[in-house]
Amino acid sequence: MPARRVDLGRRSCLVAALSAVAPWGHAAGLPPARNLAAEADLARQRGQPLLVMVSLQGCVYCERVRRSELMPRLQAGQPIVQVDMRSAQMLLDWQGRSLSHDELVRRWKVGLAPTVLFFGPTGRELAERMEGAYSSDFYGAYLDERLEQSRQRLLTR
Repeated sequence: MPARRVDLGRRSCLVAALSAVAPWGHAAGLPPARNLAAEADLARQRGQPLLVMVSLQGCVYCERVRRSELMPRLQAGQPIVQVDMRSAQMLLDWQGRSLSHDELVRRWKVGLAPTVLFFGPTGRELAERMEGAYSSDFYGAYLDERLEQSRQRLLTR
């Protein structure tokens, strides 16, 4: 029985450590979308598109894309938020209206997780969506290509 308490204590420490690393309280590491217009405006101020990952809890492909491709870019300063399918968590859309993550996913007609979208400050998509996990050998190259296309479109608008 004492070994179980030790395990629970270790888990508590792990949860506390993850919370310290991800102050937004999202164990996966990407911050949840809260206010798309404000988040996109901050991205624009950096000369960047806002990347939005549509994810699904328990999706192994989502986790792979998140960890191997998106987290390093987030840590390097690329603005990225996550929207979760089937989540009742609320956010503000581009017009300041309150709706759930799941409602937004349905409005965007996203039916596959993971999907990565590239937005400008007004909520307009700047590059083709990346739907699915693709081949891990090429995912980063496709992502870089769409990021560059999005940055160029930001400059010309």
